[in-house]
Amino acid sequence: MKFVRNLLLVLLALVVLGGIILAVLYFASDKETKELTYNIRKNTNGSYAELSQGITHYELDGPDSGKVVVLLHGFSVPYYIWNGTYEYLTEHGYRVLRYDMYGRGYSDRPAVTYNQELYFNQLKELISKLQLKTPFSIAGISFGGKLAIDFTNANPEIVDKVILIDPAYADLKPSAPAFITNLMEAINPDKRAFGQTEDLKYPDRHPNWVEEYTPQMEYKGFRHSLVSTMYNYPFNSRAVNISLNTKNKQVLLIWGKDDKTVPFTYSDSIRSVLKTIFLPVDDAAHLPFLEQPDIVNPAIVTFLKK
Repeated sequence: MKFVRNLLLVLLALVVLGGIILAVLYFASDKETKELTYNIRKNTNGSYAELSQGITHYELDGPDSGKVVVLLHGFSVPYYIWNGTYEYLTEHGYRVLRYDMYGRGYSDRPAVTYNQELYFNQLKELISKLQLKTPFSIAGISFGGKLAIDFTNANPEIVDKVILIDPAYADLKPSAPAFITNLMEAINPDKRAFGQTEDLKYPDRHPNWVEEYTPQMEYKGFRHSLVSTMYNYPFNSRAVNISLNTKNKQVLLIWGKDDKTVPFTYSDSIRSVLKTIFLPVDDAAHLPFLEQPDIVNPAIVTFLKK
């Protein structure tokens, strides 16, 4: 009996010690030490809009008379991911909106559940606030592609054409409990930051990619936005693509053939249930519009003009 009691005490001590070590690692590694303030934002590019869940960082350009195109960034890289395509579309006469989703970039990071309702409302409120003409065309990369599909299914009357670039397909929800995922994200932030280069086939051609990504990680709420999205945004991908097929929308599907983030083979799964114009892109990974802009950007304009 004494042996069992001593064993339990040892196990308890190990658990407490492990908890202390994890707590030390958490607070020592946590990059989120700053609050987003007016003084920080005034030195950034773009504009800001006050919406129901906080401030949204956005950029809007192109002629007032141009057809509206909304660009949705991916899971964690803010709106700068559209550099190049954004300018190309505005130069070709489109009124283009790109913005940072809540939790990313210089938008607010509300302490709420990051679900479809939050993302849908942010976009609808921003469109209304800026008095943009509807229906508009919508383009999304990765998670933004999934959001574009879901938003169009929920609001078909205000969306015209849909452009999907390597859209997220598999469920993001980890098998571990949310607090474990949050802990892992906190104690190993470099994995999240440097992992962004895996979206590129030739990361050496984008030497500042990680450096540009990391500042947003310093502001409180970034990690919560990612983890909450993983656990609260549904990924019934086949079903929503079947639903989009009934909405009579023209859809352009673009996919980098060397994508390892969302493998190219998923394009077959989507096209089996969704009628699309399909553009497979050679020599490009998850971000074909960045790696092959001379192919992708003209194809987008051609599609929008149809």
